[in-house]
Amino acid sequence: MGKDKKNSDSYDEKLVTVAIHTYERAHMLKSILESEGIPAVIHGIKLIDPVLPGNVRVRINESDLPKALRIIEEVDFTSVEGEKEQVKIKNEILIPVDFSDYSLAACEFGFRLASDLECKVKLLHAFFTPFYPASVPFGDTFTLQTTDKDLFQDVRNRTEREMQNLVEKIQKRIASGSIPDISFKTALVEGLPEEEIITYSKKMRPTAIVMGTRGKNAKELDLIGSVTAEVMEGCRTPVFAIPEGAKIRNLFEMKTIVFLTNFQEREFQAFDIMMTFLKPYPVKVYLAHIAKKEDVWNEIKLSGVQKRFSDLYPHLQIEYKLIDQNEGLEVTLDKFADEHNVDMISLSSSRRNIFARIFNPGIARRMIFHSDTPLLVIKGI
Repeated sequence: MGKDKKNSDSYDEKLVTVAIHTYERAHMLKSILESEGIPAVIHGIKLIDPVLPGNVRVRINESDLPKALRIIEEVDFTSVEGEKEQVKIKNEILIPVDFSDYSLAACEFGFRLASDLECKVKLLHAFFTPFYPASVPFGDTFTLQTTDKDLFQDVRNRTEREMQNLVEKIQKRIASGSIPDISFKTALVEGLPEEEIITYSKKMRPTAIVMGTRGKNAKELDLIGSVTAEVMEGCRTPVFAIPEGAKIRNLFEMKTIVFLTNFQEREFQAFDIMMTFLKPYPVKVYLAHIAKKEDVWNEIKLSGVQKRFSDLYPHLQIEYKLIDQNEGLEVTLDKFADEHNVDMISLSSSRRNIFARIFNPGIARRMIFHSDTPLLVIKGI
């Protein structure tokens, strides 16, 4: 008993407090530090009301302190919530991975996208342990028991081995020429995948996120699809969802794109963002609106939107389509994609609350589980 306590205390003495923040900021800082290879834990969380301001401490190993301080100096928490921020987009493609075959499909697409855009790649994996720091209350006197410490280390060691195996597979594909030779880094963070991906994207602002999905083989409770759907709902970074059964996994091979519109202002910005990815390629764009019955006014609006985009992008072949919804939304769109040889579906999405997502899921969420056509989801303003 005494020996265990001694080991526990010696482990705790290696931890130092590097910052004291509100829960939200502490969690963001923890994610940033871990994305740069610095393990971090959060102390002082109150389970009853964890989001209220308080003395939440971010603690790290003492040996990581010099590197951590340099990173913290670059983190800006001074922006006012609700104020429009001028953010700099990081020249990076973020690829969340779970070490499955879907991860390799995402890597294949993401590395080629990075090559086209002259970006670097970050492979991010979030892992969960039974004593995940954000899910249990910590006090200033909290210390890890030896069994907990060993369990955490076992999980992390196993995760590191799996990441290394993935890196070796990618390096083999780079050597064979099937994946471009792009500079990439890896990051392991502790937490729920969707939360960690969204937090990383909000603070680091990658150019795009690329995620693999099961597509038509998925079930409604499919974990991979659910994480992708939450990421699409929760962050402003454009998200590419690449299904396992997708016929084309390269932007440069895509000839036909559908851009869905409901005539919202944010969609104009989303179209411009889409074109930053497609600009080098001669593609045909179907400007489409889905309705349950034909409406002359919808066709007039589509024609007007087409003219606006044709003026902005004269090199594009743009055709508008009013899609009659006779069946379910995802079935209607999937049939249209098959009939018109569509290589990717692009749409703008607005953030919706959890009740809307559960009882009236958006089209992006539905298509993740019912289509093998790649998706590009863009938030816009």
